[in-house]
Amino acid sequence: MTISRLTADQRDAILAELPRWRLRSDGLAIEAELKFADFNEAFGFMTRVALYADKADHHPEWFNVYSTVHMTLTTHDAGGLSQRDADMARFVETLLPG
Repeated sequence: MTISRLTADQRDAILAELPRWRLRSDGLAIEAELKFADFNEAFGFMTRVALYADKADHHPEWFNVYSTVHMTLTTHDAGGLSQRDADMARFVETLLPG
């Protein structure tokens, strides 16, 4: 299965919809720095994302330091952003408060 890279217009529309996310400087990924109340809340969030990621067969690049999770989404098979990244970012947003 071929995974298509998003066009610049598609990417810009997604970024407009997802204000927590920013385009990485090379234009090939989106990133977000997510803050939680404490480590337990951050780890719980990561667990929920991990379950989704396995089902979607699309895994984020991320790291966690105490109550902060930094996520990067890109699709290596597409050489940049794909619909999979948009879907993952939208799912992440459902887990975050307001």
